[in-house]
Amino acid sequence: MNTDPHTDANKVDTPLFSQEKEIMFINRLQKVYKHRSKLARRQQIGCYRVYDHDLPEFPFCIELYENRAYVAEYVRKHGMSEEQHEAWLEHCIAIIGNIIGIDNENIYIKQRKRKANRYDQYQKTDEQKVFFEVKENGLCFLVNLTDYLDTGLFLDHRITRTIVQKMATDKRVLNLFAYTGSFSVYAAAGKAASVTTVDLSKTYLQWAEQNFAANAFSANDGQQYQFIHADVKQYLKTLLPNSFDLVIIDPPTFSNSKRMKDILDIQRDHVEMLNDVLAATTAGGAIYFSTNYTKFVLESDAIQASSIKDITKATTPFDFEGRLKRWCYLITK
Repeated sequence: MNTDPHTDANKVDTPLFSQEKEIMFINRLQKVYKHRSKLARRQQIGCYRVYDHDLPEFPFCIELYENRAYVAEYVRKHGMSEEQHEAWLEHCIAIIGNIIGIDNENIYIKQRKRKANRYDQYQKTDEQKVFFEVKENGLCFLVNLTDYLDTGLFLDHRITRTIVQKMATDKRVLNLFAYTGSFSVYAAAGKAASVTTVDLSKTYLQWAEQNFAANAFSANDGQQYQFIHADVKQYLKTLLPNSFDLVIIDPPTFSNSKRMKDILDIQRDHVEMLNDVLAATTAGGAIYFSTNYTKFVLESDAIQASSIKDITKATTPFDFEGRLKRWCYLITK
């Protein structure tokens, strides 16, 4: 591997790729990688975010998944022809690979567009069905760096997952909008009495079951571990009082999926959903609620809880400090 980040390979002459801006990108990436890789080693973390649109001329999100890198380019107007852009991107990947020490064949590249519907960010791209197993806090998770815009493991909830694991012992746990079930795996690892995983997507429920299997938790045990394909808003209306002791709810900001009975708007719908969750939770039960809607306003006065605590800062990992785009609350019945 060429260890010089100032490589001239495939260099192109464009307004976005002046020597001065290239040096700025190299210096910035070297600085953040040195700092975050040191913290990751200290905390024995193999999956973390290195860079997130730090410089506007280099609009990348760069994440490490052990010995592989995931690079998402945020689509924007760049003034380059298609050929120029391809050459520019190839050169940027060479720089990234040299700095973080990963060969180009282990760097996976996607384009990320702004979406009105968060479920769109899970859409398939060029499906290859290539899964890799990574570890987080001794637990195994399958990630896919090729088929979807998101990888299957949200790195910003790393701390929240460990909190859930510690809280889950002997609890009946409900994971709503569960995606690939990482919270559910942590709850099972925490010796939960039961774990119920609910999502609208059969694909992600199957992925969640695979994550359970990767950790030797029997997904076929219908008594202890259940995987429910349902519209969460409608599912909540079917729950009996005092059904759960610990709930995780991480909904999309907005969804108009045809599989849903009603459109989901988290700002409009969060009070009703949280009150439905509270009705199904035992006295003293805990709800971890998060949202990626940056303009979100929690209508706390309308929520029938005994306490609501903003734990966003406390649940922000080192690789998201100053750049986290979500809120997180601990709601107690």
